[in-house]
Amino acid sequence: MVYAPSFRRLTNHLPQKHSSWFVRHEPWQRNLLSFCFSHFFLLHSLFLPVYPSLKITFLGTGTSSGVPMIGCDCEVCTSTDKKDKRLRSSILVQSANTTLVVDTGPDFRYQMLRENVKRLDAVVFTHPHKDHMAGLDDIRAYNYLIKKPMEIYADSLTEEAVRRDFYYAFSDTKYPGIPELNLNTITLDPFVVGDIPIQPILVWHLKMPVMGYRFGKFTYITDANRIDDTEKEKIKGSEIIVLNALRKQKHISHFNLSEAIAIVQELKVPQAYFTHISHQLGRHADVEAELPKGIHLAYDRLVLDI
Repeated sequence: MVYAPSFRRLTNHLPQKHSSWFVRHEPWQRNLLSFCFSHFFLLHSLFLPVYPSLKITFLGTGTSSGVPMIGCDCEVCTSTDKKDKRLRSSILVQSANTTLVVDTGPDFRYQMLRENVKRLDAVVFTHPHKDHMAGLDDIRAYNYLIKKPMEIYADSLTEEAVRRDFYYAFSDTKYPGIPELNLNTITLDPFVVGDIPIQPILVWHLKMPVMGYRFGKFTYITDANRIDDTEKEKIKGSEIIVLNALRKQKHISHFNLSEAIAIVQELKVPQAYFTHISHQLGRHADVEAELPKGIHLAYDRLVLDI
């Protein structure tokens, strides 16, 4: 049973002009209005996003060149620590009913094989750089398995790049075996994939707009060096944030390590993981030991239960 809030508690939260208007009514009228208010808020809550339990798998945590980088003999690229082996950045997001991937970089095929992902419902893109979308052609296997086009969620800039780079998927002549894509253009409005509500967050990669995403208590941002104050408000209240931290030195379009730490501390998110990491950042174990409490380096195949 739902009980109406008391008249006193209800009017305490109303502006003075509305509170005085409320007082002028007869007691039975006030009780009726209180009852209606309480049930309005109950019904309103039924339409708020309900976030299912999620499993987040870091498919890759490396920058565009990956780690190790081709031809490099530095201490990171020659490290025997598995946490220093980084594929291109991407995450797998799974609820009990829905599986989606954020970005399909050049390592997408291997990442799906490594995690034994038998079903994929959607691809959600952050931006159109090659290290985040080059592997899209390999969704053909899922077309065959699920017998329908793959749902693609992207902003208009990324959608344009998908149509350009994978033009053959949109030709009038449909050759057997080409990827089947169903493009869904997103804006900054929330959207839902299966049973997973998603809130886009606009960040900046120098002058390029990039989409970060909030999945309930979990926020994922990569390839950013600036977040506007209005978008920071969308992040506040997150319990976990993933943020790019390329290296220790300043970079033109990525947060460096100190900048990423500052963002986490400013937003007061209790737990953070850094991704999109270059070999220039240093060995995983060394950097991890330097980080403030609650802040960690992500690594490939790390799993978080949200």
